Amino acid sequence: MTRTTSELTDLVSRLGQPRVLVLGDLMLDRYIWGNAERISQEAPVILLRADRREERLGGASSVAMMLGALGARVEIAGLVGTDPDGLRVRAMLDASGVEHFAVLADENRPTTVKERYIGRAQQKHPQQMIRVDYETREIVSGELEDRLVRIAIERAAAADIVLVSDYDKGVCSPALLARLTEACRTMGKRIIADPIRGGDYEKYRGMSAMTPNRLEAGLATGINIVDTSSALEAAKQLRESLDLEAGIVTLDKEGMALWNETGGSLYPVRPRQVYDITGAGDMVLAVFGLALAAGADYPSAIRLANIAGGLEVEKIGVAPVTREEILADIARSESGPRRGKVRDLDELVAELEPRRATGQRIVFTNGCFDILHAGHVQYLAESRAQGEILVVGLNSDASVRGLKGPTRPVNSEEARGIVLEALEAVDHVVVFNEATPLELIRAIRPDVLVKGADYSRTSVVGGDFVESYGGRVHLADLRPGVSSTRILQRLGAA
Repeated sequence: MTRTTSELTDLVSRLGQPRVLVLGDLMLDRYIWGNAERISQEAPVILLRADRREERLGGASSVAMMLGALGARVEIAGLVGTDPDGLRVRAMLDASGVEHFAVLADENRPTTVKERYIGRAQQKHPQQMIRVDYETREIVSGELEDRLVRIAIERAAAADIVLVSDYDKGVCSPALLARLTEACRTMGKRIIADPIRGGDYEKYRGMSAMTPNRLEAGLATGINIVDTSSALEAAKQLRESLDLEAGIVTLDKEGMALWNETGGSLYPVRPRQVYDITGAGDMVLAVFGLALAAGADYPSAIRLANIAGGLEVEKIGVAPVTREEILADIARSESGPRRGKVRDLDELVAELEPRRATGQRIVFTNGCFDILHAGHVQYLAESRAQGEILVVGLNSDASVRGLKGPTRPVNSEEARGIVLEALEAVDHVVVFNEATPLELIRAIRPDVLVKGADYSRTSVVGGDFVESYGGRVHLADLRPGVSSTRILQRLGAA
């Protein structure tokens, strides 16, 4: 284990349960899912036949939820309306273990709700059709602002760090942030903000740090951030112009740029399969703040936040990341780049879930694939045509010997896996030791199970299981007169 990964593993192990106060704009994210079937007869618009409704915490409440899932003791301060949506947000905070004593009710504003309509075309490939926002951006003021800042300062005194999640919905007024920042500096507490998109960041003056993305930092500094040099220049300018402890710019797939008292550094991230960037910024703020609260320095906190942000984009929607997932990812990065398409079962199942959530169909087939021939290529191409992702279960060497005798396989499971992953039709390969792939099928839960036409539908192993939850069995055509055994016989090897 390298020094960097060892330090990060140690940091995760000593995160403890710091108290974190999150201040900002609480939101409710609502999703309406359905099939986009046709054009309405009433107007030239798509008709969505809704079949599922989902609600999630958003904005500052999303940051708080993420922190709770990471083991922090979390309290949130902000505003909700006196409407049913406000009550729903409070109930969801309760369910997440987040204290909300400092969340005040404002009868003059609605609870902020973002309602997204997600349509599936031909029962798959969901796409957002429209988003409807229920909100006011009126800046909190007067007696309500005074109450909120007083209670926030009171709760900050008991916290190890304060995080500000500013979505420009009116809670993070300049006066409120100025008073809270001054109080935090007096108490020796760090205060970190995820800022709005805008050209004036004066209201964040004196904070410990901020986490703007490249667009936000560019607007605030007037710098066109196109490379490492410009990112570091923007981070430096933010630090110096706003009296920050550290200037930071998040650079999505390029990592983060940091400028502090020792100068500037870029902290890259490893490549990820990006399924959804929603929640990545919230996750970066949550983990960055959690690490600092646990005593980490800025470079270590950034490295850990990079990992958590990367895990978040591999998920669909705003979803929590656990310490166990972070530790597992650190371990994977230490073992080096993944080899092609071969996965172990646990890793495969984790990778398939976000694909399944987007409506993509998982296809599974299996075999020894000892001497790859034209029949195999045709079979795998037909298998892949049944869905969007093809998983091939590959019999291990021991499994092949049990099925075909001591002279087989001719090629090792490693060699067979390399050949399979070179085929465009194959998305993933997973090796199994058993005589049948039934346990793989139960773990993967494919939408389509494929075997050759020499099987009957009732004799396919796992077929009953797949059909029990609405999946189907497909019998693929076989190329006449072609098989590994016949090829070996002609070669005199079997």
